[in-house]
Parts: sequence; structure tokens; C-alpha cells
Amino acid sequence: MAMMVVLLEATDGEFSVRPDQISQLARLGVSNLALVRDPHTVGIVLEGWLFDPARSGAEAVRSIANGGRALHPVLHMAVTTAVPEGGRDVRDIPHART
Repeated sequence: MAMMVVLLEATDGEFSVRPDQISQLARLGVSNLALVRDPHTVGIVLEGWLFDPARSGAEAVRSIANGGRALHPVLHMAVTTAVPEGGRDVRDIPHART
């Protein structure tokens, strides 16, 4: 799934995404949108299986707000609580013994 984050300078008021903006993002292949913020910055996380940030990222930024800055993923990694040494040794599994 492709992902892109749009950063905007926060304003004093509430930030919202209008229905026409959501429709435009859907036409660009965006299927998930998350809104994050702190006192200084608003972030809009755009994701979608059909979304291609290289092809339509600039248009996605323009559909949300002028002056937005796009961040593209550099690393996407799944994390796990599995033992770092790996799985069990096949010799320790009773039904696998020969």
C-alpha cells in the first residue's frame, strides 16, 4: 500500500477535510486518510493500494491545501516480538524427528 504524508502549518482554527477534497483524493486512489497534529503542524497521512504518490502526489497535496509539503516513505517495516534468534530448531519439534 502506498503512503504519503502532507504537512501543513497549523492555524488557530480547526482543520477539516471537506467532502469535495475527499472525493478528489479517492479519484487519485487514496482509500485511507489519517489526520495528526500538534500546536505547530497538521499532518495528513494518505494511503491507498491504487494511490501512486510519484504520479499523483502533487495533485493530492493541491487538493488538500496550497503550501503543503509532501513526505514520502523511506522505510516501511513490520515489527514483531519474535525471538531475535529466529524460530525453533526443527530437531526440537517432536513430530519432525527422524
